[in-house]
Amino acid sequence: ILALNLTQQLKEGSLTPEDVLYSYMEKTLAVNKKLNCCTEILLESLDQLTTVGSNKDGLLYGVPVSIKENITFKNHDCSCGVVINLDQPAEKDSVLVQVLKKQGAIPFVRTNLPQALLNYDCSNPIYGQTVNPHNPQKTSGGSSGGEGALIGGGGSLLGIGTDIGGSIRIPASFCGICGFKPTAGRLSHCFIFRMKLVPSSPGPMARDVDSLALCMQALLCDHMFSLDPTVPPLPFNMEIYRSSRPLRIGYLESDGYTHPSPSMARGVREVKALLEQAGHTLVPYCPLKMDQIFPELLIKGFLADGATTLLQKLEGGPVDPCLEPQVFPCGFPKWLKKTISFLLKPVVSPWNCIQTFCFILRSVPELWKQHAAVEDYIQETIAHWRSCNIDVLLCPVIGPAYNFLYCGKLSTAVSYTILYNLLTFPAGVVTVSTVTTKDEEELKHYKGCYQDMWDKLFKEAVSGGEGLPVAVQCVALPWQDELCLRFMKEVEQLVKESKK
Repeated sequence: ILALNLTQQLKEGSLTPEDVLYSYMEKTLAVNKKLNCCTEILLESLDQLTTVGSNKDGLLYGVPVSIKENITFKNHDCSCGVVINLDQPAEKDSVLVQVLKKQGAIPFVRTNLPQALLNYDCSNPIYGQTVNPHNPQKTSGGSSGGEGALIGGGGSLLGIGTDIGGSIRIPASFCGICGFKPTAGRLSHCFIFRMKLVPSSPGPMARDVDSLALCMQALLCDHMFSLDPTVPPLPFNMEIYRSSRPLRIGYLESDGYTHPSPSMARGVREVKALLEQAGHTLVPYCPLKMDQIFPELLIKGFLADGATTLLQKLEGGPVDPCLEPQVFPCGFPKWLKKTISFLLKPVVSPWNCIQTFCFILRSVPELWKQHAAVEDYIQETIAHWRSCNIDVLLCPVIGPAYNFLYCGKLSTAVSYTILYNLLTFPAGVVTVSTVTTKDEEELKHYKGCYQDMWDKLFKEAVSGGEGLPVAVQCVALPWQDELCLRFMKEVEQLVKESKK
C-alpha cells in the first residue's frame, strides 16, 4: 500500500488510524528483528490516536511516519550514536515533527544512523549495525540507513531522513526505495548537526515518488512558515509536479572523479533510452572541476575545524569500527599529517582524501575565502547548466549496496551525491533495476579513474551484488524541488511501463 492510497482509505473511513498504526507497529517489530533498523518505538503514538481525529483534514491524516534518530523529538535523546549525547532529552518537538502531527501524521518509531552522522554506513556503539533488507551481508547505507532499511523492508511507508552528503540518497539506492533531498533551506532545519559550507537538508523517504511529493506538500504549509520564519513561504506547486511538457535533460555516466560500477552506468544508460523514447531531449553534461572541488571545497568544508568538534564528541567513548578509518588520522598532529601527505603524494591519486588533512583551514580569513569559493562555484555551475540549456540532470548514485566496513575507507565515492549538498541543488533517487550477472562479470575488469587503492577498495565494496537494487539520481536547480520530483516521477513511470 502507498501513502496516497492509504490517506484516501483513511479519509473514506474504510480504514481507521488504529488499524493502520497497529498493523505497521507489528510489521516494524518484525522487520527490526531481522535488520536492526530502529532505535525505539514512540509510545506517544498510541496516545496520539485519541486526538488525531481533530486533524482529519490534514494531508497525512492517520499515516504512521518513521523518524530518523537525530531529528528532535520531545522527551527523547538525539544521541546520533554518540555516548556523550545520551540522557539529554529534547525539550520540544522540532518544527517538522510539529507540522507532521498538525497534518495528521503519527510519528511511531525512530530509526538508526551511523555514529556522529559523518559516515554513509549505519552502525554505532549504542544501537549496533543496521543491515540491508535485500541481503543481510550488506549495509543499508547511511546516514539515514535505519529509514532506508525499515521502508525497504516494508515496516514503514513514509519516513523523514536527513542528508548532508548523500545521507538520504545513498540508503535509498542501497535499499531499493525513493528518497529526496530538497533545496537547502526549503524545509525547516530539524536536527542538531549543522554545517554552513556543505549544508544539510531533511527530506522524505518512501517506496514511491508520489509519497515523497505528498509529504513535501504536507510540510510546505502555513503552519511550518509560521513556526519557522527563516523558511521561505513557498507552498508546494502541484501544477509543476503534474506537468507533462517535454524536458531537456543533461546526463552523465561518470563524474570523472569516482568511476561508476557497471550497474550504476547501465542504470543511467537504460533510463536515458527510455526518456528519449518518451520524447525528451538528452544532452551530455559534465560537472565542473571535480578533481579540484572534492578535496578543496568539499573535504575542506567538512573538516573546516580540523575535525575538532567531532573528536570532542567522541572523546572518552567507544568509536564504532565504521568510523575508525575516518577518525583515526584526524587525531594525528599537524606535522605528521603533512609528512604522510608528502610521502603518499607520488604513489596515490593526486587528489585523494589523505592529502586533504593538510588543508585544514587555519584562520578566519581562510574560512571567508572558502565561503567565497563555494559561492563562486555555485554561480559557475548554474552558468554552465544554463549554457547547456537543460531543465534537469540525470546522473548516477553510488551502488549497489556495499559489503560491511568499506564506507569509512571510501569517502571519495560520495562525490556523486555530496556535490549537490555543496551546490544546494534539490536531488532525489529512484530505483530502476537490479544488479545482473553481466554487471558482476564486468566488475571483474573494473579499473576506476586513477587505478589507485581507492578504486580497488570501491571494486571490493560493491562486489557480490547480484540481485541488489540499482538506482539513478535526478537533480534540478535550487528551489525547483517540484520539477525535480516531477522528473523522478517520469523516470519511475517509464521504468514501470518498460517492465510490463
